[in-house]
Amino acid sequence: MRIEKFPANTRGFVNHGWLQANYSFSFANFYDPNRTNFGALRVLNDDLIAPSMGFSTHPHQNMEIITIPLSGVLKHKDNTSNEWLYVHPNEVQVMSAGTGIYHSEMNGTTDTYLSLFQIWIIPNQEGISPRYNQKAFKAEDRKNKLQVLVSAIDDDNFDGLKVHQNAKLSRIDLDENKEFIYELSSEKNGIYVMNISGEISINDEIFSDRDAVGISETTSFKITANTTSELFFIEIPMTF
Repeated sequence: MRIEKFPANTRGFVNHGWLQANYSFSFANFYDPNRTNFGALRVLNDDLIAPSMGFSTHPHQNMEIITIPLSGVLKHKDNTSNEWLYVHPNEVQVMSAGTGIYHSEMNGTTDTYLSLFQIWIIPNQEGISPRYNQKAFKAEDRKNKLQVLVSAIDDDNFDGLKVHQNAKLSRIDLDENKEFIYELSSEKNGIYVMNISGEISINDEIFSDRDAVGISETTSFKITANTTSELFFIEIPMTF
């Protein structure tokens, strides 16, 4: 098993006042040649956006973009519908940029900060028609068990959000002293584990709030929750 630790304090960071962003991988003005991607995972941004602020209309192309609000409300509009849509905590948004899409992302409130993860995954198909979808998930459904949020577009066993890549995004909330064994879908995959909050142990390594770890060259691994913890998994092909 190969383990690569990504401590929270080694991420790129920018403070624009209205935006405070932590970059797990090279993004914008943050560049680290050793952190350009993890397999087909290209971006994992941890953003805090001030009330009523956000990103004005901008383009994307040939990328699978997943946004997960952790607190606050995300307001989204793109040129597939030109309607403002609202995405709340425990909801997930998926956008396939494909041949090209324009969108805006804003904090949908006037008095509360918006905290979110945004993930970019390199697709296994280019030139597809742009599409948008979102779905709500119940927090109780990930209590000490895996809750799959997003799967591959051709995964007939999963009725939910899909991306054009052999990927699986999921969450779990573990009670203190609880153990969980993650089984990878394919031996060709790796997994990027973001410890949202709490303290966990993997292979005798300890991970605290916003620490992350990349795991590959294995079919399973065990997590022990030293405290009550929230985890986010991105399983992804290591070659693409």
